[in-house]
Amino acid sequence: MSLRIVVCVKYVPDATGDRHFTDELTVDRDDVDGLLSELDEYAVEQALQIADEADDAEITVLTVGPEDAKDALRKALSMGADKAVHVEDDDLHGTDVMGTSLVLAKAIEKTGYDLVIAGMASTDGTAGVVPALLAERLGVPQVTLLSEVSVEDGVVRGRRDGDAATELLEASLPAVVSVTDQSGEARYPSFKGIMAAKKKPVESLDLDDLDIEAEEVGLEGAWTKVDQAAERPARTAGTIVTDEGAGGKELAAFLAERKYV
Repeated sequence: MSLRIVVCVKYVPDATGDRHFTDELTVDRDDVDGLLSELDEYAVEQALQIADEADDAEITVLTVGPEDAKDALRKALSMGADKAVHVEDDDLHGTDVMGTSLVLAKAIEKTGYDLVIAGMASTDGTAGVVPALLAERLGVPQVTLLSEVSVEDGVVRGRRDGDAATELLEASLPAVVSVTDQSGEARYPSFKGIMAAKKKPVESLDLDDLDIEAEEVGLEGAWTKVDQAAERPARTAGTIVTDEGAGGKELAAFLAERKYV
């Protein structure tokens, strides 16, 4: 029986771009270029490595987002994933981690799965809680923040590296795992992979397809909201200290005044 792997990926604003909020204090995605979250590339890579070791495996990449989020799916497909699922609905605007985990769980159940893989966090929200929420909604074990992961005989095993210790963890499938940026560098899509990705299936779903009411997601259903935001002040010119014998003291006083020491 084929090992069904679902990789959750996110289309995020380019961190190098000039990002802003809308009047509703949600991220203005029309004002900045987007791309596949870098941390999710590691999840795709681990799925590909697991599939390479399996006798038979199929990788589905799943995202929740606007029309442009298909770019993230195409990147994952060009890396080697087999097919994609895109959940798009205008009522999803402003959805937080609680709503996102609900939508992902419903889509994963509809798609079918044995193993769900996610990155450790998204590069825009950086909450890092969606894998745990997803496991809870699906009612399956979670093995998170892995720097090494493998699957054999219906069991997923992994290594979690902490500041003080390393843990070796395992769980029976089906399960949810998340991987860190130490799990292995993601491969670059080849020209052949890019061309092949154009022919791979991308299924589109909306809230009706998932039996989710609009008030359960979006700004209306969000458990968390941005209360206020202000643009970062423009960078000012630095202070130049001419060392005439007391430079060390002036530097120490500068750091002490700002409570750096």
